Amino acid sequence: MVYKVAVVGVQGDVEEHVLSVRRAFEELGIEGKAVATRKSGVVSESDAVVIPGGESTTISKLIFREGIADEIIQLAKDGKPVMGTCAGLILLSMHGDEQVERTKTKLLGLMDIWVKRNAFGRQRESFQVNVDIKGIGPFDAVFIRAPAITKVGEYVDVLATYKDYIIAAKQENILGLSFHPELTDDTRVHEYFIKMGIDL
Repeated sequence: MVYKVAVVGVQGDVEEHVLSVRRAFEELGIEGKAVATRKSGVVSESDAVVIPGGESTTISKLIFREGIADEIIQLAKDGKPVMGTCAGLILLSMHGDEQVERTKTKLLGLMDIWVKRNAFGRQRESFQVNVDIKGIGPFDAVFIRAPAITKVGEYVDVLATYKDYIIAAKQENILGLSFHPELTDDTRVHEYFIKMGIDL
């Protein structure tokens, strides 16, 4: 069986995620394929889905308009892995901050987490820092206008923190990250994500 990962391709680091997933398949020795999609019908036929970074309000409008949001929610309900990075993390959450409310950003509500948009400042305050991720180890994390998790529900597993914020968390088959793992050559986050759906 070919393991298929859909990357939501409406905006953001789409191609970088596609390439990272492909490299992760190679590292794991798994036959798989990664496809970017802007239309409905692809996510529902996939084994896992990635929601990249970008502008969360724009991504939200497009995925709900195109019917992709409903497919992501169903995929999550079916127990298949869903990963959101940066803006994708915001969209996975149940609880947004005042910026999310002000922009009327519609959330997927898949993780019992509270998020803060732009927790680490604007674009010019982007940075890279080594963080320790539970189940993965030390990882050079790239933060670009990154959100952060300020609080989690009881069924959410905190995987990494930086300063006073939670920057990586997992709730069953849902993985949320503040940073951009696709902007490094390290494929371990994508490998971890793939292994969430495969017994190796």
